[in-house]
Amino acid sequence: MKETKLWINGQWQNAQETYELSSPYSGEVIAKVAKASIADVERAIEGAEETFQTFKKTTAYERAEILYKVVHIMRQRREEFAEILALEAGKPISAGLMEIDRTIATYQFAAEGAKQAKGETVPMDAAPGAGDRIGWTKREPIGVISAITPFNFPFNLVAHKLGPAFAVGNTVVLKPATQTPLSAIIMAEIFQEAGLPDGALQILTGSGGELSDTLVTHPLVKKVTFTGSGKVGLGIKEKVGLRKVTLELGSNAAVIVEPSTPIDKIIARCVGGAFNFAGQVCISLQRIYVHSSIIDEFTKAFVAETEKLVVGDPLDRNTDVSAMIHQNEVERIRQWIEEAKEQGAVVATGGTFTERTLTPTVMTNVTPDMKVVCQETFAPIVSIVSYETLNDAIRLVNESELGLNAGIYTNVLSDALYAADELQAGAVIINDIPTFRVDNMPYGGVKMSGYGREGIKWAIEEMTDMKFITMKKSF
Repeated sequence: MKETKLWINGQWQNAQETYELSSPYSGEVIAKVAKASIADVERAIEGAEETFQTFKKTTAYERAEILYKVVHIMRQRREEFAEILALEAGKPISAGLMEIDRTIATYQFAAEGAKQAKGETVPMDAAPGAGDRIGWTKREPIGVISAITPFNFPFNLVAHKLGPAFAVGNTVVLKPATQTPLSAIIMAEIFQEAGLPDGALQILTGSGGELSDTLVTHPLVKKVTFTGSGKVGLGIKEKVGLRKVTLELGSNAAVIVEPSTPIDKIIARCVGGAFNFAGQVCISLQRIYVHSSIIDEFTKAFVAETEKLVVGDPLDRNTDVSAMIHQNEVERIRQWIEEAKEQGAVVATGGTFTERTLTPTVMTNVTPDMKVVCQETFAPIVSIVSYETLNDAIRLVNESELGLNAGIYTNVLSDALYAADELQAGAVIINDIPTFRVDNMPYGGVKMSGYGREGIKWAIEEMTDMKFITMKKSF
């Protein structure tokens, strides 16, 4: 059995306590994981601050080269990393390989971003009395960043914190999700091999509930970047004070299917968006609003495609959907489905449970107040709802308190542009599912879905301070 340690100041260090890490699919204990203490967190933050004083002086070229080396190393080991995802997260190996490829791209974008961070000149002579001055801005690293990451994309969402931070010379204290520490821990050896200075990356595994206060409020921490639940995110927002913060929280992603849409061309894509990684994706397709004139055709095709999915061992390359992250989550969504059925909802397919899995489930005859519709399910379940007019569909999408991504399928340009204006979301995806994301686009939500933006260019802006400099040309 693997036994892990903490990564502090470039060395593996023992913790006083450990916890057992179990496979979501088999239930077998796969590792004993070090459990950091508050003292460990304080030591890691202090070490990161000390390293920052020298790391911030490195050149953009040097930082980019480190990130390019990370890209090279990860390409050589992608199969190994996908197996880690299967073991600790229950992510099917095919989906794991896709995540590793995205992670590689994220670090490559970060390497390129290291060379793109720049300021601008300010036309001082445009102001009266300032004609003898020049002015310019520059971006400067801010210091120690606390990064708290979730279980569902434990390689790529870590990359979205580490990549832009290192690109501009910040240091990071990383607290990965309790269920997925192994994917984070392995990044320590990768970054060390790539030449990152000792102390620039600190990795602390353990309980978020026990460690988060120190990670968020320590005076040396200059920014907190968090991906996770809305409840935890709100708590962080209340504590950060004047520190910078980025929060990527929950979603209840919806797509509108207009009658001009060729149904046969979108069904497989919609099914994938709903059930990839058992629906445990922030922008999983959870609500599908289909025009009444095509809803019967759409539902029949969607159910048929859903029933082709294979539920099984994440290490089996034929598996499409595997275990949910924890048995408690299986029980939660079972209760939600039963409650919806009692209120009149119909299970068109799926709804079969084991201790650790839920077969991909399609719900119809739902109402907006059902939990499976109005809350984030984070499970392999999708609801199909009829609507009469585009305005009705937009209203239904916007009724949610969440707004990360939303989508619309239509062949009518004016309707697409109208929906783009009216949908309340951080991103509107036209003629694709709201689950679409590439790693160089701005990503973040409105309403209760978050605060700030990820995506390398935008993360770099939020991980730097702007400094303005002006000089008088003569005395």
